[in-house]
Amino acid sequence: MTPVFLLSFLVLILRTEAQVPDACVLSDTNRPPENSDITVVCGTKFMDLSIYICPVYQALYNQSLMVLNNQFNKPECFGTANMTAVPPVLKFKIPLNESAIAACNSIFKVTTEVGTGQFADFSNVQFINISGVINSIDPASGMITYRPQIMYMFSCRYPMQYLLNNTEVAVSGVKVAMRGNNGSFISSLDLKLYNDEQYLVPLVIPSTGLTLKTKIYVAVTATNLTDRFNVLLDRCYATTEPYPAVNSFYDLFVGCTRDAQTKLALNGVAQKAYFSFEAFRFVKHKNQTVSTFYLHCVTRLCEVSSCSSFLPTCNGSKRRKREIQEVSDAATVTSPPIVVGQQGSGLQSEDYSSPVVAVIICIVILTIVVVAMAAYVVLHNRRKPLIQ
Repeated sequence: MTPVFLLSFLVLILRTEAQVPDACVLSDTNRPPENSDITVVCGTKFMDLSIYICPVYQALYNQSLMVLNNQFNKPECFGTANMTAVPPVLKFKIPLNESAIAACNSIFKVTTEVGTGQFADFSNVQFINISGVINSIDPASGMITYRPQIMYMFSCRYPMQYLLNNTEVAVSGVKVAMRGNNGSFISSLDLKLYNDEQYLVPLVIPSTGLTLKTKIYVAVTATNLTDRFNVLLDRCYATTEPYPAVNSFYDLFVGCTRDAQTKLALNGVAQKAYFSFEAFRFVKHKNQTVSTFYLHCVTRLCEVSSCSSFLPTCNGSKRRKREIQEVSDAATVTSPPIVVGQQGSGLQSEDYSSPVVAVIICIVILTIVVVAMAAYVVLHNRRKPLIQ
């Protein structure tokens, strides 16, 4: 027999006895199932589960017999086979909202832990744990079966702590852009600046910058979020650099410590948080026409029933542990610069060069001379006698 004929004969035998698809015949994954066959990606909007499908066929099952958490009567709980992938896979996509997670009976659990690692300075940190299993459905109707039971367990763990950073407070136009990162439970958490205490009119800033002591209203909002959670601001601070982890910073508020001009209007009681502060200048910018700074907010989600326990206790004896200054960059919002100018403080000679000052002085002197000459001519004409 020729090699081509032998290969074709082998394919026919495999398809007859094990019902193996063509894509699996020569695949390295054409073997019995293993624990390592599943890949879990904990994304910002979905949990993506992927399992090698060839071992499923080896165990005498197919994609129609693999389901999330044994929910065989719900079409949305089945996966989609991709036989063109190398190796072929069966994919499941779970939206990160509580209703979709509950629909296929996955476990959605919130845990509270003492902060460790990068959260070591936090007294309490909450995590969301989502877990479940992809299991096989045995179609055998008798008392025995020759098919093995297949179970692939999965889980994702999301910290409910975020750093909204790189929001540059400097120049006109505030357009916020979200960049999601894997592992962030919320992909639609953003920070916007407003001009009014109703948080309706976006802040528009002239190119010359804001006037000192202008009220800036800040809103941090989570959208597409289950009613189970609220937004809680732990700390907001300003820096002269676009990075949150710097040695030089000014706290607008952190725990019980608050700048005198900063007002917290809403925090920990809704899916948005509001605060306001007055435009200021960093002293290090004293020789600059405008002062540019960046606003950073450390933000977390909290269960509605437990948010009050995460708010700072400011009676002196039970102060909450200070929040850490470096938190994983799980969500970032960015705006164009917002500049604070020197309006209202008078013209400073240090802001003008010597040639400019000389030109101004010359213009003033010339104006005085012209006015004086005009006055002299008028008075001289009045004194001349009329010709008879």
